[in-house]
Amino acid sequence: MRAVVRTLVRPVLGPRVPVGVQRRWLDAVSATTPPAAGVDRRAGELGGRPVEVMVPEATPSTGAVLYLHGGGFTTGSAATHRTLATHLAASSGATVHLLDYRLAPEHPFPAALDDVLAAYRELRGRTDRPERTVLAGDSAGGWLALTAALRLRDEGSPLPAAVALISPLLELSGDDRRPDRVDPMLQPAWLARCAADFAPGRDLRSPELSPLAADLTGLPPLVVQVGGDEILLEESVRLAGLARAAGVPVDLRRFDRMWHVFQVSAGSVRESTAAVIALGETLAAHLSAH
Repeated sequence: MRAVVRTLVRPVLGPRVPVGVQRRWLDAVSATTPPAAGVDRRAGELGGRPVEVMVPEATPSTGAVLYLHGGGFTTGSAATHRTLATHLAASSGATVHLLDYRLAPEHPFPAALDDVLAAYRELRGRTDRPERTVLAGDSAGGWLALTAALRLRDEGSPLPAAVALISPLLELSGDDRRPDRVDPMLQPAWLARCAADFAPGRDLRSPELSPLAADLTGLPPLVVQVGGDEILLEESVRLAGLARAAGVPVDLRRFDRMWHVFQVSAGSVRESTAAVIALGETLAAHLSAH
């Protein structure tokens, strides 16, 4: 799978490849990974945006997860993350709502964040146990999940039971990122283009756009998974240290020799399946505690 990612994904995720080509290619490549068995998939809508709803058939629901796919704010869809979301639903026993938020460059910041907040508020309003709601996301979706939690805290709005982050992209400027890891997927130049498309003309190091520069006090528990070979590793480690210093419980798990969001290969790669199962079990514990 590492070879597949390096051969079929990394060359496409480059700064010179048009966004439309990247979107179509990633959707096509992702079609080869089957969804988890025993999970019913339905079409829905939250906050005015489409969602794909993953309902585990055999497990009583412990709550709801609003899942935000990665893709550098410019790519990604239900097609690219359906497998991961269905395995998360199966392992957590929760209903997973995979949100189709607006993408850059057509819809720059704060469009995607506005979509997430609207979807989260509507999801809580639909359930009898709104406190059993989790925000989760990978890569750029991890940025959206964490930034949404910070915005909710600042507004005094109800917070999720936990925030789950898979390989989160947290430093949009990339100034402190070391591109010397053996990451078969990500290229720093592509991340830089994504950030420029997402927040054109803005200060990428401001607390509004950099969660690592924000005050993390008062956030719900953070559950973080990151690969040992990816160029975003240090960002997760720094987040964990800052959050713990602010009194926020953090469960940080590093998976050695694994790459960026390797969890999308759940069901096909043993390590990916095990990671998603571990994440689901952890989220189930947070949900049942409320």
